[in-house]
Amino acid sequence: MSGAGSASALADRVGRTTGWRRSLLALGLGVAAAAALPPAHILPLLVVAFTGLVWLTAASRSPWRACLAGWWFGFGYFLTSMYWVGAALLTDPAQFGWLVVPAVVGLAAGLALFPALAALIVRASGARGVARVLAFAAAWTALEWLRGHMLTGFPWNLVGSAWTISEHMIQLAALTGAYGLSLLTVLVAAMPAVLAEPGAAASGRAARRWALGAAGLLLLAGWAGGAARLAVDGAAEPTDIRLRIVQAKIAQDLKWLPGERDRVLASHLRLTAADGYRRASHVIWPEAATPFFLADDEARRTLVGAAAPANGLLITGAPRRGVNENGELILWNSLQALDAEGRILGSYDKHHLVPFGEYVPFRSVLSLAKLAYGAVDYSPGPGPRTLHLPGLPAVSPLICYEAIFPGQVVDRADPPQWLLNITNDGWFGETAGPYQHFQSARLRAVEQGLPLVRAANTGISAVIDGHGRIVARLGLGIRGVLDATLPKPLNGTTLYARAGDWVVAALLALIVACLGVIKWRVSGKRISTTKLFD
Repeated sequence: MSGAGSASALADRVGRTTGWRRSLLALGLGVAAAAALPPAHILPLLVVAFTGLVWLTAASRSPWRACLAGWWFGFGYFLTSMYWVGAALLTDPAQFGWLVVPAVVGLAAGLALFPALAALIVRASGARGVARVLAFAAAWTALEWLRGHMLTGFPWNLVGSAWTISEHMIQLAALTGAYGLSLLTVLVAAMPAVLAEPGAAASGRAARRWALGAAGLLLLAGWAGGAARLAVDGAAEPTDIRLRIVQAKIAQDLKWLPGERDRVLASHLRLTAADGYRRASHVIWPEAATPFFLADDEARRTLVGAAAPANGLLITGAPRRGVNENGELILWNSLQALDAEGRILGSYDKHHLVPFGEYVPFRSVLSLAKLAYGAVDYSPGPGPRTLHLPGLPAVSPLICYEAIFPGQVVDRADPPQWLLNITNDGWFGETAGPYQHFQSARLRAVEQGLPLVRAANTGISAVIDGHGRIVARLGLGIRGVLDATLPKPLNGTTLYARAGDWVVAALLALIVACLGVIKWRVSGKRISTTKLFD
């Protein structure tokens, strides 16, 4: 049997699946797609997953059935890739343990609406063959973008992040961002679906083979272009900034206990002063490393400042508080830079807060406790900001999951020369979550062409250059320090840094235009439908 014949037989078996078996198949395909994400990176499963989903969508007897297949696919994808959300709830099992299953299942069920809508759009379009695959890739990417912006946005585990296993492939993000990388990934992974299209005409078979070959060439071009970019640009040049990144590995369930806070601070101080300290020009601690309001605590602020190098700074995460016009307490999750005398020379407030983690949406209706310590919700800062600190190049701070948002990590009116991501992935233990978070942050470095420094409480801490290459790294679950030199930014500005998601919008518009031309030419009977859709 030929390859096309085998594909047709397999697609027919997929299409004839009904009832709970059909739902289970879609669920399994979603699980397969999730296995291609960090840290597993089993990339061939993307072809199985997306080709199978296209076949399920094509065989659906109604738009509703296509939507249902897309939902089960998305449910499997997000349930498998984001199970680690439950680990955060288990940091306080007495209060939140009962929420583990409802939270993980509910999050996956809600996020699955986006793949469901993508499948619905493709089924409703009536496209066939190559046109169906084009429509599917465009719909998936557009809905990933919507997921990253709707409400407060949640662009975690974009399909394109599967390519973070390859330094060559992720260079495409400098042109198109992570959403463009997802577009290419879905287009290539779903294209084998055309092999199962009906039609025995030689021209139709040739068109299908041509489309499959073109998809392979696109993938090869992406890899070759990335390889050429890395070869031409060479290794990143170092600056004279010598960083010491402290990874103290503080257990989340102990961090905020009144009797443990000073021990937490002492642990960071001891690691900072370990061998090699005198070679560092600046020290960086992770998110909320100091569980005190440093701005209001002169004694501890002085103690922290004393750990800063003589002519440098110590940058740490710390909560900050104030009062509003009604005299009510306001909290911010902040980054603060202190000199050796304990003076705070710069501060940044996190603006992308974690729903239910740092604040409860619709607080006036939902009387729930937030996951982070304390009864008062955190307030958002004003947005991306560039800090100009003495002795350092201009920097854009990113606290925790702010690093997962493509195109939302810098102030374009005041461009930085590097990115600083402080985070506390201790919430998620040694699960897939910290690996996914780390790889997403790498993509921000490529998109902006800027080095990124990452300080994580339990790991993964790292220094990454503007090409997304890891210069130095301290792995997950390790207690220690990472000493490394800050790389220089790339020469020039990347296309994505200049144009942002307009690049992806242009690519999607091009696909829509192609689909429009195909539909017009078919309806006008200008050429055979076999050539266009088979």
